[in-house]
Amino acid sequence: MSNFDSNDSLSLSIESTDRWWVYQRLQSLEIPCQCKCYKPLQIQVSSPLSTIQTWSVLRQMSASRQELADWLETCWQMPQNRNC
Repeated sequence: MSNFDSNDSLSLSIESTDRWWVYQRLQSLEIPCQCKCYKPLQIQVSSPLSTIQTWSVLRQMSASRQELADWLETCWQMPQNRNC
């Protein structure tokens, strides 16, 4: 993908080793992105889903292991009293 619409594009300055990991993960999620040498990572965010997925990938890269474990635990908690 050579051209991104500037309204849907996000540029991120990420260290080179992390940038490659983020790029590969976004590619696996089918989120259009570009990773050129010595350039910021370009990500095309064109939907709420791609925005949330991008946020999640970036959070995995930047959060500590404990923060991720706490976040996952919160996601798995179910309300004790359900009126279904």
